[in-house]
Amino acid sequence: MMEKKRIIDLVVILFFLLLSLSLFLLLGGKEEGAIVRIRVDGKDEGTYSLSQDGIYSLNGGTNILVIKDGKAYLEDADCPDKLCVRQGRIHRSGETITCLPNKLTVTVEEEEGEVDLVL
Repeated sequence: MMEKKRIIDLVVILFFLLLSLSLFLLLGGKEEGAIVRIRVDGKDEGTYSLSQDGIYSLNGGTNILVIKDGKAYLEDADCPDKLCVRQGRIHRSGETITCLPNKLTVTVEEEEGEVDLVL
């Protein structure tokens, strides 16, 4: 009886340790970004600050980017599936919204000129 209780306790502890590690890797490992970099067909088209709210027409008007409350998202696109619109809001460094039909990527980055790691 006591042995069974110990096994259950260990399973519960292991479960919470794995849950904590998963949450850290998903949420805690990325820094808040400062800018979004816009690329069309692999070429830089510009950057926008996440600290300044605004609505921007991208790629000749094919996509509408909204920056509000430090988060960026595509509000509208002329692509048929609108998967890029449904990708949601991004704000952590490394997060990306991609619109394949329009060859557009919106990527959150740290402020230009910042260095992550110096060896």
